[in-house]
Amino acid sequence: MDQDSAHIVAASKVYMLKPGEFELWRMRIEQYIQMIDYALWEVIENDKATRRLEVKARSTLMMGIPNEHLLKFNSIKDAKLLLEAIEKSFGGNEATKKTQRNL
Repeated sequence: MDQDSAHIVAASKVYMLKPGEFELWRMRIEQYIQMIDYALWEVIENDKATRRLEVKARSTLMMGIPNEHLLKFNSIKDAKLLLEAIEKSFGGNEATKKTQRNL
């Protein structure tokens, strides 16, 4: 049996989630994914960590924005894009900085 057919046979034995049994399912699905390809589980774990850090970065940036500008930036969900938008609005060139000071 080659590797691809082994995955097909193993895939047919995936433990199905039942209401009220999430913890048991999570433990079994984690073991199953690690069994077929440990790197795949690493992708899942890293993705969760990346999302957590993204939310933390965005939240931190939003806390530093003056209240009157929050609505303008609230729709930007990506921290890197948010920082670029903040820089574009508040950084700018010398003429923009002078205008911001005068406002």
